Amino acid sequence: ADKLSSAIFYGPPGTGKTTLARIIAENTNNNFTTLNAVTSGIKDIKEKISYAVDELSIYNKRTILFIDEIHRFNKAQQDALLPYVENGTIILIGATTENPYFEVNPALISRSLVFEFQKITGEDIKKVVRKAIQDKDLGYGNKNIELDEDALHHIVENSNGDVRKALSALELGVETTKEDNGKIKIDIDVAVECIQRKKIEYDKNGDSHYDTISAFIKSMRGSDPDAAIYWLAKMIKAGEDPKFIARRIIICASEDVGNADPRALEVAVNAFKAVEIIGFPEGRITLAQAVTYVACAPKSNASCMAISKAMEAVEKNSLEVPAHLKDSHYGGAEKLGRGTSYKYPHDYDKFYVKQSYLPETLKNASFYEPKESGYESKIKKFLEYLRG
Repeated sequence: ADKLSSAIFYGPPGTGKTTLARIIAENTNNNFTTLNAVTSGIKDIKEKISYAVDELSIYNKRTILFIDEIHRFNKAQQDALLPYVENGTIILIGATTENPYFEVNPALISRSLVFEFQKITGEDIKKVVRKAIQDKDLGYGNKNIELDEDALHHIVENSNGDVRKALSALELGVETTKEDNGKIKIDIDVAVECIQRKKIEYDKNGDSHYDTISAFIKSMRGSDPDAAIYWLAKMIKAGEDPKFIARRIIICASEDVGNADPRALEVAVNAFKAVEIIGFPEGRITLAQAVTYVACAPKSNASCMAISKAMEAVEKNSLEVPAHLKDSHYGGAEKLGRGTSYKYPHDYDKFYVKQSYLPETLKNASFYEPKESGYESKIKKFLEYLRG
């Protein structure tokens, strides 16, 4: 523990972040002190810093500062820690349930190791609960407790990977169940009373929000309507803004379907308008229609790639408009040589005439490359016909 550098412990509730911090506290020769970001302010931070400075200057001892829910500190509060983390006065351990790359000062992140704590598996939670029942020193080993298997399963399923939640449910069951012939029996009815229904894991400003929308978009892009509908349902159930969902469908319709099926964009835009008009809960049907259409449509990212390549070309060199393409609708334009050699396509066979519309240095550039997918294959053949 004494070789520890600053660290961020990141993961869901009940996965051992605070427990590991306590283990470090018990095994270090450094000073160990704590703050809770929910109840602490800048004054508390300055007091801890002053303490750490004194300990280092007088006793040559560094201070490990554990901050629970560090994401609750604002930028100014986090900034106050930075100089002392940089010079080694403080070894920072921050615990957070939110993605630190979104919620913690990048300067603190760059000076810390980030450890991600995963949800505890159902089997491991079962082991912990059983051990708590058997442990005579720290658990309920001195009581005669019978925990039905289906009750244990219910507790584990609804703890959502949170050991603390499972143990709290066990504690409530033990404390509220009357003994019958010296035995405390926790059956499924007791278990249901002791643990709330599993909450959908979804934080509109956190990891789950971004992960779920990512899975949603990738499912539509990957032409899996079942998966796309599932992630849509999860977002709806969690209370996500339906307009946010509709906007993502519109983007996917252009980015991933494009001209392979131009109707996908129409369907997506109309779904957005429909949701605005009818609201929820009926709006979920409109969103589902758009999602399944986009997911099942032929795919092409040619338009997306075209604008990306064109933007890159513009960034390298913003070139002047060729003279024959310049505006000529004003007196004196002809004298300046503007628009004089422009060829009007409608005056030619096939309503097309070969001429350059790009700056001279880009005359051979190709940005839009239609694919052999859906309607875009017809576009490709038409362009080949024109240019042939």
